[in-house]
Amino acid sequence: MSWTSGPTPDPVALFLLYLDAQRGYSPATVAAYGSDLEGVHVFLQRRGKGLHDPAAVSKNDVTAFLADLHRRSLAKSSVCRKLSALRAFYRFLRQRKLVAEDPCASLSNPKLPKLHPKVLNVDQAVHLVESDVTPDPEGLRDLALLEVLYGSGLRVSEALGLDFGDVDLDQRLLRVLGKGRKERVVPLTGPAVERLRRYIEQRGAFGPALREQAVFLGKRGGRLTRKQADRIVKAMAALSGVPSTISPHTLRHSFATHMLQAGADLRSVQELLGHSRISTTQRYTHLDLAQIMRVYDAAHPLAGKSGESEES
Repeated sequence: MSWTSGPTPDPVALFLLYLDAQRGYSPATVAAYGSDLEGVHVFLQRRGKGLHDPAAVSKNDVTAFLADLHRRSLAKSSVCRKLSALRAFYRFLRQRKLVAEDPCASLSNPKLPKLHPKVLNVDQAVHLVESDVTPDPEGLRDLALLEVLYGSGLRVSEALGLDFGDVDLDQRLLRVLGKGRKERVVPLTGPAVERLRRYIEQRGAFGPALREQAVFLGKRGGRLTRKQADRIVKAMAALSGVPSTISPHTLRHSFATHMLQAGADLRSVQELLGHSRISTTQRYTHLDLAQIMRVYDAAHPLAGKSGESEES
């Protein structure tokens, strides 16, 4: 759906342009906002309204939209995302005095269950990054990608967005462009440096275009895509005996969990992950019962001692 029809710019088009040009959101994120708002607009059209005239939308309209999502058994996380997009849209309009009221103002998000990220254990992570692949250009690329995802805790979009100018193998550093185009510098592990060096030596086998600066390339010589990266991780998981249900993001979750379990402080891990809020990083502080018992047995002065007679 086009948001730019007519002589006057559509308010949704203005909002999406703002997300792109001023907030620095990625094209995928901007497209997701557009898709969510399009769903609202299509629903409102059945009620004789639309987001082309946001001032005419009432709280009852938004409530009816949420009820429709519930009837369609949409996941609560998806409902929250759509409502969040609508809130952001009206916040943008109010800040520019394009509407006087926000029809979402008094509405609450559905309560989501607290889910911990799925992670590999340390042995699984080591098996994965040490997969026995053939030392051809594709195998070297795949191992280098896994090392960057797990060893530096990057989002898959950050890893695939790396250009040559972002990699300093001598200093063992990566310059990463994260969410909101916020830049951070993260360290590389020793194995990641070695794997990247070996892969880069063979990178020309992919036939990259003369000006292609992407570090990770697909078969046709262009920047590796998210779908390709996901297939690589699943194939490597199957090869190493790790559950093939994992995704590139599982490696980021595993990085954060293993860092915290090894004693890294929360603020440092927050910086490494590029989280804007500490609460996001705190999701990784969950510990399983076995680990809690190990810590208890090692730390408590009475733990592990056999019972002594009180008559001594």
